This record gives sequence, C-alpha cells and structure tokens, in this order.
Amino acid sequence: MLRPPAEQGWRRDPGSVPVLAALAVLWLVFQAMNPNFLSADNLVNLTLQVAPLGMLTLGVVLVLLVGQVDLSTGAVSGLAAAVVAVGLGPQGWPAWAAIAAAVAAGAVVGAVYGWTFTRLGVPTFVLTLAGLLVTLGLQVRVLGSTGSVNLPFESWLVRFNQQMFLPAWLSYGAVGLLLAGDLAVRLVERHRRLVAELPAASSSTLALRTGGLAAVTLVPIWYLQTNRGIGAAVALFLLLVLATDLLLRRTRWGRSVRAIGSNVGSAHRAGYPVRRVYLSAFVACSSLAALGGVMMAGRLAAANQGSGGSDTNLTVIAAAVIGGTSLFGGRGSAWSAVLGVLVVGTISSGLTLLNLDSAPRYIVTGLVLALAVTLDALGRRRASVAGR
Repeated sequence: MLRPPAEQGWRRDPGSVPVLAALAVLWLVFQAMNPNFLSADNLVNLTLQVAPLGMLTLGVVLVLLVGQVDLSTGAVSGLAAAVVAVGLGPQGWPAWAAIAAAVAAGAVVGAVYGWTFTRLGVPTFVLTLAGLLVTLGLQVRVLGSTGSVNLPFESWLVRFNQQMFLPAWLSYGAVGLLLAGDLAVRLVERHRRLVAELPAASSSTLALRTGGLAAVTLVPIWYLQTNRGIGAAVALFLLLVLATDLLLRRTRWGRSVRAIGSNVGSAHRAGYPVRRVYLSAFVACSSLAALGGVMMAGRLAAANQGSGGSDTNLTVIAAAVIGGTSLFGGRGSAWSAVLGVLVVGTISSGLTLLNLDSAPRYIVTGLVLALAVTLDALGRRRASVAGR
C-alpha cells in the first residue's frame, strides 16, 4: 500500500518525535515520584541550570554535523571560567573585557584545532584529547596557587546569571514576533512554490502549524511566569539557538555543513569550501564552550579546578546525540541542543529531588544515550537500504 509522502518521510527520519516522547515520559515519571518536580519553581531552576550546558552542547552539535568530534569542550569552558574569574576578581577588569578575553581564548583553541586538522590531517579524536590536557593545564595555571577564585556578587555577570529575568511583556512580545516572522517566511515560500507550480502546504496546514507553535511556546512561558519567569541567561541561550538554526537552514554555510557531514568527498567535488567550514565549526564550538564556561562561572559566582570537569565533556556529547544529532554527521539541528540538555537536565533534577547520588544519574543518562545511538544507527541502516 502506498503511503503519503509525509508519512514516508517520518518513517525515514522521525526527527525530534522520539526525544519529545522520552522527555514527556521522564516528566511524568518524576512527577509521579515527587509532586514538586513540575512545579514552576523547579522548572525555572531547571532552565537556569541547563542554559550554560546548552551553549556547550550547541557547539558540539556543529562539530558533529560536519562529521567530527571535540572532546575538550568541558576543559575549554573551565579555562574560560578561570580567565573571567581572574579578570573580574584579582585583575579588576571590566566585565566586558573579562568576558571578551575568555571567549577569545576559546576561539583560539578552536582555530588551532581547525588549522591542525585541515592542514596536517591529525584525527580530531586525538587532537581534541590532547587539547583537553593542554587546556586543563592552562586552567590550573590561570587560577594560580589557590586553585579557586570567587567572583564579586555585585558584578554584572553574577547578577545576569542569578537575578536577571525577562519581564512578562518582553517574553510574550519576543515570542509573538518570532511566530509572526515564521508565518511570514512560510507564506512567502508557499507563494513561490505556487507560482512555480510546485506542491505547497495549504493555508489550513500553515494555520495549524502556527497555532501549535504558539501553544508549545506560550503555555510554558505563562507557566514559568507564575514564578520568576525566563532567566536572562536562558533567553541568551535560546537566542543563540535561533541564530544558529537560521544559519544552518538559510545560508550557504549551513548547506555546506550538512553536505560535508553527509559526504565530504562529494561536498569537495561540488565546490564547497571544506577547509573553511571545518575551521569555522571548530572555532564556533570552542567559542560557545567558552561562553558557556563564562555563564557557569557567573551562575556559581566562582571558578575552580573542578570547573568544566571531565564528565562535562561526555555529558555535552551525550546531550547532542540524545537531542537527535547523528554521531556520523550530516543530521541534526540547533534545536537538538535544547532537547538534549532538557533530557539530561531532567534526569539530574529528578534524581536530585529523590535524594539520590550521582551514580543513578550516570547510569540513566548512559542508557538513554545508548538508546539514542541505537536508533540513529537503525535509521541510517534503513535509509541506506531504501536508497539502494
């Protein structure tokens, strides 16, 4: 029996549906075990906790999309946290200068990775593993003999991550503008397809999609506004995700990223700037890792030798894959970072409310990661068989 094209596409790539289903199951289970889990207060705390980790995950998504891996994102975030803490504390730099120096340090690390990989052909697994050790050493050196530096509580960075929340009108207004912009883009695309006599979505389909997006975005905002609302750090993370999503979907660079991740040989023959795309992906990954480290330091009001610990590197890779980014390259989106960190953050928050230690968190996250990788491998196998 022939199936509609939409159903066939879903069977080839279900996208974020399995992740959303898993997230819903986790929320229901943790809510049943602890009625405080889905309280507005806990969900606000959850969003604040996952925002810095999400920035690291967003960078990992970009590197995985080009078919490579970066094992040093946690270490880079720790180095950036050390730089910004020392700059704001003992050195007395302005906040903007300390943050710029920290992010610049991350960008330099990414540029070294990109140049070494594209020019010398060093495998990124070994290259970034070596980079992890180097950045850990630099982090210890920057922190000095004390091994820990506190940030002034009155500094802008600490207030931004701990105390700043968007007013309700700004939250609703921003979502309204995004929904209107998304609808306008899709209407223009629909008009172009109709003029070209190509199949196009109906007006009712567009209306249903916009209504669904409005419900998915406005209802959570309303619920969070019953407590403290949307944190400024969370808004910054979502803004970065939105910008990255537009770059991946609407620019030649984004098309190059997916083409290279799918088949680098074909992408090279098609004229894509393979070396520049690799370099830009590594620079973006390390820069986002550094920015995430800055946000972590601001949230904790401190940086120490444990900042960006060894489990952070593995956690962000796990979050990217759980969110729907393929380990084999070419498949995934910026929103994979949001879904992935929500799953990882949900597991951590739920188990913390149950007064359990870190052991179950590692076990559950590992099992979810194994399931995600298995589904990815099975999906690629089905696609390969169907393409023969």
